Amino acid sequence: MEKNQIFITCGTEYKEMTKRILEESGLAEQIGNKAFRIGIKPNMVSPSHPSNGATTHAEVLAGIIEYLQERGFRNLTLMEGSWVGDKTMDAFYACGYDRLCDEYGVVFHDTQKDKSYTADCGGMELHICTSVKDIDFLINVPVLKGHCQTKITCALKNMKGLIPNSEKRRFHSLGLHKPIAHLNMGIRQDFIVVDNICGDLDFEDGGNPVVMNRVLTGRDPVLMDAYVCNLMHYEISDVPYVELAGRLGVGCSELEKADIRACGADTGEQLPKSRKVVELADAVEEVESCSACYGYLIPALDMLKQEGLLEKLHEKIHIGQGFRGKTGELGIGHCTRNFRHHLEGCPPVETEVYKFLKDYIENHQN
Repeated sequence: MEKNQIFITCGTEYKEMTKRILEESGLAEQIGNKAFRIGIKPNMVSPSHPSNGATTHAEVLAGIIEYLQERGFRNLTLMEGSWVGDKTMDAFYACGYDRLCDEYGVVFHDTQKDKSYTADCGGMELHICTSVKDIDFLINVPVLKGHCQTKITCALKNMKGLIPNSEKRRFHSLGLHKPIAHLNMGIRQDFIVVDNICGDLDFEDGGNPVVMNRVLTGRDPVLMDAYVCNLMHYEISDVPYVELAGRLGVGCSELEKADIRACGADTGEQLPKSRKVVELADAVEEVESCSACYGYLIPALDMLKQEGLLEKLHEKIHIGQGFRGKTGELGIGHCTRNFRHHLEGCPPVETEVYKFLKDYIENHQN
């Protein structure tokens, strides 16, 4: 597989089709040294079963592991850390990775428990989990899905699971896009296997899966994300970290240079266009909010909209670290604790947010 190539396969036998596309991609030849320490980095954002559209399917990981073990690669580590507010091990069991690791004898490393080191990431100092230093070859296995703050999340953003929670919070105070791009100067992903089986096109925490039954492979995370922007009906400029990572030299953001190849009959159906997050975000005043806090708010707003209640809300909902120490009328999360009406939590989950806002609409709006 060349650096500018993206391979796509479709089907419902997820493990076997993953193995086939890895063979087509020549992954074993790219790794080369059987003594290499290989890291496999899925998306375990929260304790959500992959069928909900948020986390990497165990069958895809099984395909990667079987493919590697059958070719003599034994030093494999599954590594990930969930988003702030959830525990990685809860996601580990919810995704069925406990059975996966037992069956194949693969070690799992919870990066939430890591120490960290400071790295110069293209002129920006960032803190990275120390376990990254122990890896010779990193296989990134993100889910192709939407994101309530960055519109898409795939190869580049999935590296956030390899930084400590304190740094995840700081990323939001830095505006997300710049640190995500620079992080990929500090962590090199060597190969990408994208789970596009049923990602949620609106919410990174899932709940509205869109079945596509596809797996994609590539070597360039910037080009992969540029292609994902296209699949999800966004311009590359709509997701600033993609172009910025390209300018930093992480990869190529010029989609016209991509060689897209179908491993099978075709590349599958076109993704439907979805703009639910954009519509719901009009009700929110967000400043430096963490992904989990904002990620639980948006689905709660969707629930209110479906019930015809959101249109009755006349106050802006405030959320994020930027409101610490400030006052106002309506706020979500611990950072807005000085607001007249606020929901405590770091983060409060979507059912709590829904109930709180429904009560506010019904009892405090004229």
